[in-house]
Amino acid sequence: MIFVFYFFTLVLVFLGYKSLHGGIDYLNYFKKELVKTQPDFTPYASVIVPCRGIEEGLRRNLSALFQQDYPKYEIIFVFDDEKDQAFTAVENLVESNTDKIRADETGNSPGKIIDVLNGSNVPLSQRADIEKLVTVKYVIAGRAEVEGQKVRNLRQAVLETAAHSEIFVFVDSDARPTANWMRDLIAPLEDETVGAATGYRWFISKNGGFSSQLRSVWNASIASALGANGKSNFCWGGATAIRRATFEKLNIREKWRGTLSDDFTVTRVLKEASLPICFVSQALTATVEDCSFSELLEFTTRQMKITRVYAPHLWKASFAGSFLFSFTFWTGVLLLFFVSGWQFWVTLAFLLTILALGVGKAYLRLNAVKLVLKNYEKELNQSFLWQMTLWTITPILFFYNDCAALLSRKIVWRGIEYELKSAGETVIISDNTE
Repeated sequence: MIFVFYFFTLVLVFLGYKSLHGGIDYLNYFKKELVKTQPDFTPYASVIVPCRGIEEGLRRNLSALFQQDYPKYEIIFVFDDEKDQAFTAVENLVESNTDKIRADETGNSPGKIIDVLNGSNVPLSQRADIEKLVTVKYVIAGRAEVEGQKVRNLRQAVLETAAHSEIFVFVDSDARPTANWMRDLIAPLEDETVGAATGYRWFISKNGGFSSQLRSVWNASIASALGANGKSNFCWGGATAIRRATFEKLNIREKWRGTLSDDFTVTRVLKEASLPICFVSQALTATVEDCSFSELLEFTTRQMKITRVYAPHLWKASFAGSFLFSFTFWTGVLLLFFVSGWQFWVTLAFLLTILALGVGKAYLRLNAVKLVLKNYEKELNQSFLWQMTLWTITPILFFYNDCAALLSRKIVWRGIEYELKSAGETVIISDNTE
């Protein structure tokens, strides 16, 4: 029996070696991308921000969108209901970013036009003459009926984009982008053969609690799956840019109908069209917030339930991998208390090798992230010990998430309970805001 255990530890060592090699590639990719000269590609873009409810750091997150080093773009804030608290919060934010605001003269949507740079009113006839212009629109999408509320919001918002907009940028309200985020994210789209450009989130804890740090480490394992391979990359809905022409050619708005996951759907459509997805390391986006243990479980389980429906092959891999690590590694730790002689030393050697490989991967990953999120160096340094240790228990969390996904397809997201019938059928069970 002990030799069966050693066989599985050898498998873990092999997987750990591959993971460490992936960490080296991840760090090297960041270094390469950060020194590369980006094309000066800045066509007019529409930044679409679905909002629902008030969340931690909302004002700072959305304020960052007004501070982008990008010449001309529109920000479309989309809500399901004008009575949503987020609507008032956004209105107050817009008021603080300009001295004078007037109604959009186009009459196409209930928007507002502002010149954030000068803080002054800009006549429509003069918009082409200024260096920076940010146009703000509000869109009320209404309640979803046959799809996720976020998807409903996005499907409505793309209809309200300016006719001359060439790029659609999707960003979540809990993301806090840097000033160059938009320029960096859009730059790869100068190459028309690129399907989409994406970033990803990195959770940063404000107070350093266990649950918040565990969520960050759990999420980090997914973040480091992105890299140079455009065929294996995936879109993250919190930071994705796509050419309008590509979006419309692939009929993505219609492909979203009935779905809950906007990003899994876009990823699938792009892969079916054999269009690569470019991961932009500079577009790694901080999500600065804490969570309780129950919120940790709710978030991670929701992610894996969505994964099971939209990417079952990834869920199966996660289920098998998390079980293999959790059972083998922690069984090995227990064995140290019951075996002696050569069995003790062999078991210890295997465990120390697995630990060394895992710590090495975590170290490389954290150093890659620090190259981009320089404004959060203090918080990232404070998370060092958590990142170096908690990866040993995240597989247990993944296994719990995967088991929960096996038993149920119901989730609660932003106060709405859904049942995921399939990748193209979403049932709304209840909405506690009603």
